[in-house]
Amino acid sequence: MSGKAKEKDSYLHKGMRRKLVETVRAKGITDERVLDALMKVPRHLFMDEAFLKYAYEDTAFQIGEGQTISQPYTVAYMTQLLEPEPGDKVLEIGTGSGYQACVLAQLVDKVYTIERHKKLFERATRMMKELGCRNVRTFYGDGYKGIPAFAPYDKIIVTAAAPEVPKALIEQLKPGGLMVIPYGEGETQVMLRIRKAEDGSLKMEKFDYFRFVPMLKGKVD
Repeated sequence: MSGKAKEKDSYLHKGMRRKLVETVRAKGITDERVLDALMKVPRHLFMDEAFLKYAYEDTAFQIGEGQTISQPYTVAYMTQLLEPEPGDKVLEIGTGSGYQACVLAQLVDKVYTIERHKKLFERATRMMKELGCRNVRTFYGDGYKGIPAFAPYDKIIVTAAAPEVPKALIEQLKPGGLMVIPYGEGETQVMLRIRKAEDGSLKMEKFDYFRFVPMLKGKVD
């Protein structure tokens, strides 16, 4: 974390964050590396100062453009399913506030994240610089297309509800890699983990149900 960000992360914030991590742990997150990453990332910096009291509650919160900063438990759940390793190169679809990307940045080598809303992309890009997340690269574009220039990826994480699994993302996933994606068009979606075998075949596992904003095509200025 950069010096500027450290100044905005007080003992009060760290204490609130510690309680949040224990709440997430009590809900079933067992990967200590994931819990440690949650402890390191100051979630309150991704939200307006006026909403500090909500920053360390285990709930999603509106961030504008019809999007939300995900519930910390959901971030931890998806990150744990992703099985992040130190040398991994990860693609995130749906930067949003940038919180999930920053959590991943504590656990892997490189994070490439793409956002279709220009205002959110610009805000998240500034936040990455302020936090000193040098291993995160932000892109403005259509998440359905992924970021082919830096493919293949060891892992892919999608942070919006997908009515289908985009073919472009499967193509950009490295053989032996895996993708975590909330799947479905209804009010709730099932969390899928897709493993891509060395021969290109796919194995899908279903997990719990969550509620996400829909994954949409194209870009928004």
